[in-house]
Amino acid sequence: MPRRVPLRTCIGCRTVRPKRELVRVVRTPEGVVELDTTGKRSGRGAYICPDEKCLEEATRGRRWEKALGVSPESAVIEKLRDRIREIQSKGGAL
Repeated sequence: MPRRVPLRTCIGCRTVRPKRELVRVVRTPEGVVELDTTGKRSGRGAYICPDEKCLEEATRGRRWEKALGVSPESAVIEKLRDRIREIQSKGGAL
């Protein structure tokens, strides 16, 4: 029997995709919002496609606040934007 693949929804485009295809942002128990490159940090997580359009939609639509309970600082958004560009330059592989 094949293992089930965990699915998550992108907060930008609302597309359901395998967890490994998305980038995770986490609000830690201390309330700090940061990128989660391992996908295993404790805290409240939100997932986004590695696509700048999804990032813009999530930021414009205030979806970060709904998903994480707080709005990420602009430095976190810039780190996420850099990570998305890095993924896109590698051909979409996380």
